[in-house]
Order: sequence, then structure tokens, then C-alpha cells
Amino acid sequence: MYAVVKSGGKQYKVSVGDVLKIEKLDVEVGEKITLDDVLMVGDGDTVQVKADALADAKVTARVTGHGKHRKIVVFKYKRRKGYRLKQGHRQQYTELAIENIET
Repeated sequence: MYAVVKSGGKQYKVSVGDVLKIEKLDVEVGEKITLDDVLMVGDGDTVQVKADALADAKVTARVTGHGKHRKIVVFKYKRRKGYRLKQGHRQQYTELAIENIET
């Protein structure tokens, strides 16, 4: 069984036992969290997509940690103008372990 959930403006395909890195949430490590914004649930050949069928669907996960992704380089440049700007960015994330998918 798998589900597609939405968190932080992004969509993730998850199944039980997966470890997922999503946008940082203000939740302590070890706490359980419920992802209510389920867009699709699939189980073998059957797929549920309609909003009224998924109104009570939810995905339960446990927070296993927080961290930062690896650095990306943002380089801005305008030719023949002498303009160069180099910046770095490390996005923070929350790591979840998917425990249960309820429909």
C-alpha cells in the first residue's frame, strides 16, 4: 500500500517503512505526526483519488531527526558588467519514518 501526501508545498509518494525528508516542521524528535493532506492511496490494482473518498485518510509518521541538506551554490552573473555574486544555501529538513497508512 502506498499514498501520495502533500507537505510544505511538495508531494511525496510514501509507503509503510519509508524514511522521508520533508520541509522542516516544528516538532520534537520522537513525537508522532499525522499527515492529513492525502492526495491518493493505492493498493495493488485499486487506486483512490477522489476527495470525498480520501476525506478521512491519513498517514502516521514518527519524527526521527532534523538536519540540513547538502549545500547548493547560487551563482549570479551578468556578462561584461563585472557583476558576480556567489551564495550558498542549505535547506533544513525533518526526517520522518512512515508507520501507518489509514484509509
